[in-house]
Amino acid sequence: MKSYDVRCINEEILKKLELKKRYEILNAQFMGILDDKQKDFFLKVQKFCRKYDSKVDHTTADVYDWIPDFGEKGYITRSRAFPEFDLGWNGPDGYVGLTADLIRALAVDQFNPQFNMGAGATVLAINPLAEHHENQPHRLQALKEMVTGQAVGSIFITEPEVGSDAVRPLTRADPQEDGSFLITGEKIYTTNGPKSKYGVFYAATEPGNGSTMMQGLFELPAEGIKIERIGIPWVPKLFLGKETMTNAVCKKENVLGGPGRGKSHMFEGLNLERMGIAILDVAEIWTALTHALIYINMRKQMGDIILKHQGVGFTFADLWAKGMNFTLAALRFCEKFDAAVEKYGGHVPKPIEAAMIPIAHSLKYQGAILAERITYECANLMAGAGVCDNTLMHDLMGISRIQEVIGGTRQIQQYVMSMSFRQFYKMI
Repeated sequence: MKSYDVRCINEEILKKLELKKRYEILNAQFMGILDDKQKDFFLKVQKFCRKYDSKVDHTTADVYDWIPDFGEKGYITRSRAFPEFDLGWNGPDGYVGLTADLIRALAVDQFNPQFNMGAGATVLAINPLAEHHENQPHRLQALKEMVTGQAVGSIFITEPEVGSDAVRPLTRADPQEDGSFLITGEKIYTTNGPKSKYGVFYAATEPGNGSTMMQGLFELPAEGIKIERIGIPWVPKLFLGKETMTNAVCKKENVLGGPGRGKSHMFEGLNLERMGIAILDVAEIWTALTHALIYINMRKQMGDIILKHQGVGFTFADLWAKGMNFTLAALRFCEKFDAAVEKYGGHVPKPIEAAMIPIAHSLKYQGAILAERITYECANLMAGAGVCDNTLMHDLMGISRIQEVIGGTRQIQQYVMSMSFRQFYKMI
């Protein structure tokens, strides 16, 4: 439950803003969107979150302490089936895929947006291991620990002098005779870095030359790696790190892709990574909309509930319409991607996946803009109630501002889309 030092919102309104009521509002709006299987899963995640919410303090808690409990239920990620393990999630239906992950995120975000974002960062380390574990026992163990919440993961990509141009890392990888590499360089803005047991990283044998990139795995803490928590005021509950590596050893068995393969490994996960962010955008939008919808139906001003004033009601209607339209687009993409995975036995053919890349980037691009605007405007409609610490709105405003930066800035999303247009033209 949410705690605070000073109550700023009418007690009757605050009672209606509790998690249970927000879920009821959300369910009423999604009745016509989700099929029966999706609804059942949605309600199942909600039930778990409601029970968990009753025993935690969102103000003082370390959100990373919740990861094992959510991981045990399969609520860290649902984007993959992970056939390597007998996870027993949801009984015989084995409900997984991007659609399931969108529904999971919708429910979990209402519980705690910062926790939801931290879980998403672990998935960035899960995805490459899922593709490149090569059935090695220690890699499978690391994968299972992250998937089930026994360990936190992170991905070391961004550097102090290398942001969006991630395929030209300055971090150096020096090959050794035994097949290992000595890694020297700096990474920064690594979500979960200081809390992580596992970190997937990229480095190059020739710094700045993308064709010499390699991909590897660190088990943390490790000799030669100094991890510091950096200050990101918008997400005070999350731990983002700066990693300084000085001849840190990446053992031969932890090389996920040797020199020359790092770049292709990075690009193979673009659809899942971009859609992971777009899914968070969808979730944040609805966490904000449910808060505002309840508030404007209860708060009275000038003799009537403020929803009936055009400046409030019409503004909210516009926000709701944009949020719903974006949600339907994201849901459609997730369902089509899942259908392709099923049709082609677990791996989408490269031509189809390539065609989906600009769409995934467009959803991340538009979703980040919408999440920031809708969250802010909903808080604005709630006035003081939208910016005090009595609700999750201030968390949402902080997180939504970061979404345009993580996974590539707005301009990088536009660049990737524009380059895809060139590829489409070459097909004629």
